[in-house]
Amino acid sequence: MGSLTRLIVFLSILAAITLKSNSQYLLPITKHEPTNQFYTTLNIGSATKSPVNLLLDLGTNLTWLNCRKLKSVSSLRLVTCQSSTCKSIPGNGCAGKSCLYKQPNPLGLIPDVTGRVVQDRVSISTTDGGKFLTLVSVPRFTFSCAGEKALHGLPPPVAGVLALSPGSSSFTKQVTSAFNVIPKFSLCLPSSGTGHFYIAGVHYFIPPFNNSSFPIPMIFTPIRGVDSGDYLLNVLNIYVSGTPLTLKPNLLNDGAKLSTTVPYTVLHTDIYNALAESFTLKAKAMGISMVPSVAPFKHCFDARTAGNKLTGPNVPVIEIGLPGRMGEVKWGFYGANAVVKVKETVMCLAYIDGGKKPKDLMVIGTHQVQDHMLEFDFSRTVLAFSESLLLQNTSCSTWPSQK
Repeated sequence: MGSLTRLIVFLSILAAITLKSNSQYLLPITKHEPTNQFYTTLNIGSATKSPVNLLLDLGTNLTWLNCRKLKSVSSLRLVTCQSSTCKSIPGNGCAGKSCLYKQPNPLGLIPDVTGRVVQDRVSISTTDGGKFLTLVSVPRFTFSCAGEKALHGLPPPVAGVLALSPGSSSFTKQVTSAFNVIPKFSLCLPSSGTGHFYIAGVHYFIPPFNNSSFPIPMIFTPIRGVDSGDYLLNVLNIYVSGTPLTLKPNLLNDGAKLSTTVPYTVLHTDIYNALAESFTLKAKAMGISMVPSVAPFKHCFDARTAGNKLTGPNVPVIEIGLPGRMGEVKWGFYGANAVVKVKETVMCLAYIDGGKKPKDLMVIGTHQVQDHMLEFDFSRTVLAFSESLLLQNTSCSTWPSQK
């Protein structure tokens, strides 16, 4: 082989590697308003593609669905108990020759979900950052088939749960491994409309942001708990309008767990009381009047006494202090993420008192992270997050023109 030929072959291989490493994939995110849950839509099947809606869950290790919701099951392949695929799924079990997997129901309304492990083709769209382009497929996507009872409590349009945990069998890990792309995914949960779910995202086009002259500014903080299947943030402080809460020593040591199925941030009673007391005092100083509580919220206000800004009601800003590259960084939750409107004239502090002995001292819910871009990067074990997109008069449901 001549030197010129070798050079051409080398450049061709390099181009292919570069193209693959820069590939990114896009799925829609829909909010189910009555339950405040979020789901995406996948196409499963080979000859006959079945669009199925799956709940987004950061805590599920293996995607599961009621396979009777598929248009055709002819292309489903049962995974055998002795196969390397079955053995690679932590906590697998067997029923005869079939591989089984049991895992918790994300909403905790029924016992664990058990299903037979299967494989089929799943199709997703490539993207330039803002538009759906060509469909590509993972030919052997591994998931489990659960019974009808497993759907109890899930939003009516949903046929199962999409696994987004840090585990090796999660949907995102399977996709990034199949396409040999950077192991990360990004969520932009919409307060209404359709949001963005990127896999291996590099370019995020949410007008007015673009990737070249005006990218979305992101703040970075370490993630821990990945080995145990959680996404935990180290919380240094909690602030209300710049004033840190006075809390018992070590109360924040366990950190904050991120969730896509808990609608409102849940706090240990001591943290909640400190937050509510500070927020109420600051709100009163701004001329915002309290009104009787509306379950499940304990502190509510007259919405007519608060002005409005780009970020929603003009209320005290809540911030979480997190470790950053150069010291503490703050994740701010402004009006629309700090309070929720429960009646025409009533808004409430959008946080829940989780009691004195909760499983987790702090779980960050979806209401707080709506209209923020979140990027989970396994290559560096970091979370990148944006400030509220509402600050730039845009949101997670804003899309570029598809022309």
